[in-house]
Amino acid sequence: MTHKENFINAGFSVVETENSENCLLKYLKENYPQTVRGSEIKWDELKNVLGLPVDEKVNGYGLNFVGRNVANAKYKQKTAKELKINEALSKNFDNAQNMILKGDNLDCLKILKSYYSGQIKCIYIDPPYNTTKDEFIYPDKFDKEEAEVLGLANISETDFDRMQFSFGSKKSHNGWLAFMYPRLMLARDLLAKDGVIFISIDDNEQANLKLLCDEIFGEENFIGNIIPVVNPGGRDYKQIAVTHEYLLSYSKTDISEINEIENGKEFSLFDSLGGFEYRELRNRNPKFHSGNRPNLFYSFYVNPAMKDDNGYCTVSLKRSADYYIEIKPYNSEGKESVWRWGKTKANSNIAENDMDKSQILAKQKNDGNWNIYEKSRLTTTKAKSVWSETGMRTENGTREIRALFNETVFDHPKPIALIDRCLQLTTNDSDDDIILDFFAGSGTTGHAVMQLNAEDGGNRKFILCQKDETINEDKPAYQFCTENNLPTAISSITCERIKRAGEKIQKEIEEKNGNSGIFDENKQEIPDVGFKVFDLTDAPKLELNDEGQIFLQNTDNDPLSRIYNMIFSVGIDNPTAKPECILANCLYKIGNNHYITNAEELDKTENKHFLSEAIKTGKVFIDGWTASINTTLQNYMEDVKIVF
Repeated sequence: MTHKENFINAGFSVVETENSENCLLKYLKENYPQTVRGSEIKWDELKNVLGLPVDEKVNGYGLNFVGRNVANAKYKQKTAKELKINEALSKNFDNAQNMILKGDNLDCLKILKSYYSGQIKCIYIDPPYNTTKDEFIYPDKFDKEEAEVLGLANISETDFDRMQFSFGSKKSHNGWLAFMYPRLMLARDLLAKDGVIFISIDDNEQANLKLLCDEIFGEENFIGNIIPVVNPGGRDYKQIAVTHEYLLSYSKTDISEINEIENGKEFSLFDSLGGFEYRELRNRNPKFHSGNRPNLFYSFYVNPAMKDDNGYCTVSLKRSADYYIEIKPYNSEGKESVWRWGKTKANSNIAENDMDKSQILAKQKNDGNWNIYEKSRLTTTKAKSVWSETGMRTENGTREIRALFNETVFDHPKPIALIDRCLQLTTNDSDDDIILDFFAGSGTTGHAVMQLNAEDGGNRKFILCQKDETINEDKPAYQFCTENNLPTAISSITCERIKRAGEKIQKEIEEKNGNSGIFDENKQEIPDVGFKVFDLTDAPKLELNDEGQIFLQNTDNDPLSRIYNMIFSVGIDNPTAKPECILANCLYKIGNNHYITNAEELDKTENKHFLSEAIKTGKVFIDGWTASINTTLQNYMEDVKIVF
């Protein structure tokens, strides 16, 4: 009997990392039982229910590849990994809202899924390109033992040999697709309803990736195949010099539009800063209001005496004898709306006694009400399918790395401008959008998020996943890691790049704020440049020793890491929140939710009251791997949940 079964049989409520129940199969059994026999689908019956023609002689249309069943099983397979805090590589661990996970991204995505399912606004990935030079080999474990674990023991020897050959062959389209399939399936699970994924790719797999994404995300959710011009001179190793790559983009659902990008234009209005046009500052999106965007709901105050020839007046964020007319954001129906800018950004654009320098002004309408306007110096337009700006070039990514490390420690990193464009199309400075990159590489995505937040005052967060891929000894990155006492892995470069980029951004803002003549209320806020780093380590499991006795393995993770694993598994509280310590190495809480590891500590006389108090004030979750069924727990069986 397993450790988990002991708790189940004792009547405890058990929470698992992933719910293995197949909701679709359950739905079919309940509503269309004729389509299911045992755990198998009767395809002819299902086609009849769907009103589709049943004719096995007619070939279907779609993408098929060797190892597809393995890829699907890999997607469903429960991860055997958990997280371990790495404070040495973290920055401001306790308060940072950004994360870097070090380990295989397939495991990382499964760990993230419990809490972040349906929450990621933008995903950017630059997966390994399947080229002769890179010699892509299927990296996921697959052998006879793994096939049995995946429930594929009925594979014939011929089919098994065929898969092994495909997975072990260089430049194998089958292996590459089997590698990408489960990761993209998990990416779709993580995307928000209005979320978008961008995937960089080249000619070797672009066509196959398009078909794969059509299937996973839906052909109707295809946004575009963008062409970034990464090398205008052309790579001349083929008959035609290649100047571009591809950037496939898909949405989670059929969204009607994405953000437009800003472009310059000629203006008829001018001040000392140049041309502009007036644009209403009120946010016209009906779903935004003071209830869900409280930071965007505040008052402006107008000085009607300081007015220009067109009727525009200066504004302030403080009421005074001169600034006494209050304006709050309301829509045309008189319902609460919000401003497009946060209060800090608005304040930095106000010059109360200078019509020329103030970038926010007010004007009275014919009905007597007032509107707030910004001096907009840019207009927006839809993004084009070809991105040929100089910032998109690969050489810029190399320069950006060199500027931080004084040497090239990463080959062909993506430029910040490429990721920045993706962020501008899909995220907003007024939202707490989450951006994910699970092929993080040098960390360009995290750098781009922090940089954009610094520019527009946004509060975006990033999650990066990077495998602990060993760096070859002949690479400059290897020498850099050894000289700086870092593990000689790509993930060390990822973390160090984010650390240095954040420090550079913070220093630039502090220097700007330190300039004389800048009032405190006009100083720029420093964005979150911290990040939590977690290593992936083996999760606890039960094993048999030589005498046939059951024993626990891999239970030596530190208590706080076990608490974070519970937070991820339960999926209620934000994993970037700082747990409040109630009893060291045992009881922690976030809000009204309590998380307990090393539960035997609560059996001690001086600690017994902690559990009863926790149950009175909120929900209680107990780490099943460090708990045993004792009298104390049995007394509270109905009030706690055991987490595995």
